[in-house]
Amino acid sequence: MFTTLFGKSPPKEPEHREGELYRVITAFGKTFEIYYGYYEESDRYSKYPQPVEVFPDFIKEPLYTEDGTPFVTAIQATCEHYEKVRDTADKCADCLHFEKGEELFGLCRCRARRREPQKDNGI
Repeated sequence: MFTTLFGKSPPKEPEHREGELYRVITAFGKTFEIYYGYYEESDRYSKYPQPVEVFPDFIKEPLYTEDGTPFVTAIQATCEHYEKVRDTADKCADCLHFEKGEELFGLCRCRARRREPQKDNGI
C-alpha cells in the first residue's frame, strides 16, 4: 500500500543495532572486538541511517605489534610514505608497504613508520 500511495518503498529497519558485536578478530597477535556503529555523528542522521562495522582508527590511536610495526586498516588514508601498487583509490591497501591480515586489518611494513620494540620491564 505504501508503494502504491507514494511510489517508493518505506525505509528499512536497520539490520544491525548500534553497539551489537560484529566480530572478534585476531590479527597479528592482537584481538579486536568490532561493533556496529557510526564513524561520524552525522551518519546517524542520514536519510537511511544504518550502523556499520566500526574498525579502530589507527591514525588517532596508533597501535603497534611487539616488534614496533604499526597497525593500519585497508581503507585508511595513506601517509607520506605511500608507494602506489595499483591504479585505484589512495588507501593503505593500495600501498606497497601494506601487509594484509584478517578482514580490513593490516600492518604497515614501511621502515620509516616503525618504532623501537617495547621492552618488557617485568611490571
